[in-house]
Amino acid sequence: MGTQGSPVKSYDYLLKFLLVGDSDVGKGEILDSLQDGSAESPYAYSSGIDYKTTTILLDGRRVKLELWDTSGQGRFCTIFRSYSRGAQGILLVYDIANRWSFEGIDRWIREIDEHAPGVPRILVGNRLHLAFKRQVPTEQARAYAEKNGMTFFEVSPLCNFNVIESFTELSRIVLMRHGMEKFWKPNRGRRGRGGLYAEIFYKEYMCS
Repeated sequence: MGTQGSPVKSYDYLLKFLLVGDSDVGKGEILDSLQDGSAESPYAYSSGIDYKTTTILLDGRRVKLELWDTSGQGRFCTIFRSYSRGAQGILLVYDIANRWSFEGIDRWIREIDEHAPGVPRILVGNRLHLAFKRQVPTEQARAYAEKNGMTFFEVSPLCNFNVIESFTELSRIVLMRHGMEKFWKPNRGRRGRGGLYAEIFYKEYMCS
């Protein structure tokens, strides 16, 4: 049978991820660092929501990600409740140089448990390039993530460190949860490596 005229998809999987966390933790910086992404949603800017798509390669499979930054200010909690419908993964983002943003993660977890229960999530400590101003120790954040059943990454969009890796790991978790691990053999040694290599980044890859 011919397939002439059928659109060719540029990806194997399509996933919707939310970035949540208090305001000014750098979620927009993370989206802006995705050079291949596009802000193509007709709903994003009019509603105050940042949106971007990007495609990652996961063990030979192309995964297109729809990334939604639901902001962190008061009225956007309501918006989060709307946009959480249909979400398949959530990145909880805090600023490693802002203690209050880390303590605010508890509130976001409660929101997720209420409005998006069971959706896979990871903890992301942003702005690793500001490690000299660090207010949240890596070990404390890692222990918090483990306590709440999350993988942990520290990232720096400014230095292009661990951003794609965090999206890739969340994609892997989501796809494996839905029984799609039959398409590849996961490298389990990569799980949670964001926290483990943060110190190496700061010592060897620190950008000026």
